[in-house]
This record gives sequence, C-alpha cells and structure tokens, in this order.
Amino acid sequence: MTDNPDETPIKRALRLKQAALDAKPKPPRGGRFQREQAAAKQGSSKARPWTSR
Repeated sequence: MTDNPDETPIKRALRLKQAALDAKPKPPRGGRFQREQAAAKQGSSKARPWTSR
C-alpha cells in the first residue's frame, strides 16, 4: 500500500480508521433482528405484544 505524498496525516488517519471500521463484522440488518433492537431501545413495546407484527 503506497501512501499519497499529498495526503495529510489527518487524512491518512481518517482513511485508516474507515478501513478498520469497514473490516469489522456488521450486525444483521432488517427483519426480526432490527425490530427487536428497536423494541429494546424503547423498552415499553415488550409490555404490548399486540403492537408487534
């Protein structure tokens, strides 16, 4: 990996940080998992099971 001579240290650090974030595994998106995560944030949805699909 060759570094761009015009790249500032801040830009280099940001590029490396973005690459590290992109390499991390992502949680699954959509469907039941996403609804459960949203319900966990609100907390009160578990008390009303008739509101879920």
